[in-house]
Amino acid sequence: MIPQEIILKKRDGGSLSREELRAFMDGYLRGEVGEAQMSAFLMATYFHGMTFDETVDLTALFVDSGMRLDLSAVPGTKVDKHSTGGVGDKTTLLVAPIAAAAGVLVPMISGRGLGHTGGTLDKLECIPGFKTDLDPARFVEALHATGVAIAGQSDRLVPLDRRIYALRDVTGTVEILPFIAASIMGKKIAGGADALVLDVKTGAGAFMREEEQAKELAALLCRVGAHFGLSTSGFVTRMDEPLGRAVGTWLEVVEAVDCLRGMPSPDLMEVVEAVAGGMILKGGKSKTLAEGIAHAREVLRNGQAYETFCAFVQEQGGDLLYIEETLRYPAAKCVAEVTADEGGYVAHVDARAIGLLAQELGAGRTSLGERIDPTAGIVLLKKRGDRLEPGEPLCRLYSSRHRSLHAFRGAARRAYRIVPDRPGAVSNILWRFDENGIMRSIDQEDDVV
Repeated sequence: MIPQEIILKKRDGGSLSREELRAFMDGYLRGEVGEAQMSAFLMATYFHGMTFDETVDLTALFVDSGMRLDLSAVPGTKVDKHSTGGVGDKTTLLVAPIAAAAGVLVPMISGRGLGHTGGTLDKLECIPGFKTDLDPARFVEALHATGVAIAGQSDRLVPLDRRIYALRDVTGTVEILPFIAASIMGKKIAGGADALVLDVKTGAGAFMREEEQAKELAALLCRVGAHFGLSTSGFVTRMDEPLGRAVGTWLEVVEAVDCLRGMPSPDLMEVVEAVAGGMILKGGKSKTLAEGIAHAREVLRNGQAYETFCAFVQEQGGDLLYIEETLRYPAAKCVAEVTADEGGYVAHVDARAIGLLAQELGAGRTSLGERIDPTAGIVLLKKRGDRLEPGEPLCRLYSSRHRSLHAFRGAARRAYRIVPDRPGAVSNILWRFDENGIMRSIDQEDDVV
């Protein structure tokens, strides 16, 4: 196999055979295909895409590059969850303990931040002592103990995707549908789950900016899942504005803890309850999605979800004192408030602009292997529909990487659009989907497992 011939074939719009794709990917793992060559291949694929057969072959290569987790020692239906990435998207921190508190087993193999979007592992690892590098036996033990276990990829679990995932992040090639599908489904198949619930984001702050593209990805993920025997369903959700009020790592952990304690962010909880309800349905703990959502709300109300989250954090080595007293965490060295130049109502907060700004503050990576500043991020003090007066605070910026945040205030202010009249409410749930297709409303029937 000559790597550049494979690159040229994809550059010219050709389809690769299973053998060609395997030779190129195996060569990358062995070091025979260099980072520059893989970067060129990714860019060629960005422009020309892949056939469904290539996507399935790529997924299989991701899975076969490592081991598969055997979760048979823990009886019950195992339901995983995945979000395609967004700004302020801390849903996993909430839906995992909610579903587990409702009796669903939740094993998750999660990833790190990509581009301007945050990663679940980065958020969990900012909890002092929290471990995501669990070996298979420890993963099963944690799942059995609390009903939820979240780990990252390792050299033994989907290692091919782990390397390519990091490279996609820094080469401007995140938005390749076949690689997104293979990355997501490879981790989930190798992770040993029986079913999967997806949150496919669309809008300015998502990788799938156009709604039709998000629906295309949703359909592809279901199709790949069906090919590998993984029952898949989910939601297409809006990501034009940041989800919730916190954007960062530790800041998002704090918001998630607040929501579990009964201080919810309404737009965030709309998505959380839908996804958790879908997981409860897939796990056989409800007969309809509406029942699943009601069950999710009940375990939130009675405190069981918070108790499960605390048990999960402790089981994976996290220091519970920082969850019970979030102010104990080291404060950001630099904090700046951004105020409004004019009065009115907030009509829009640009998710992409906020995500990129948070990345600059240190909440995301701009180069391969860069460390994230766990204190960095943005708290939105005003969101869509909120009234404000001139000079009133819009948001607060946090960073321990910069000595001054004055230069960032203009970008934060420009992310806001202020209008004279209060805008109407919008729903974050756009579509619901499963193996049978895409449905308009989460209240539609046909939701019996």
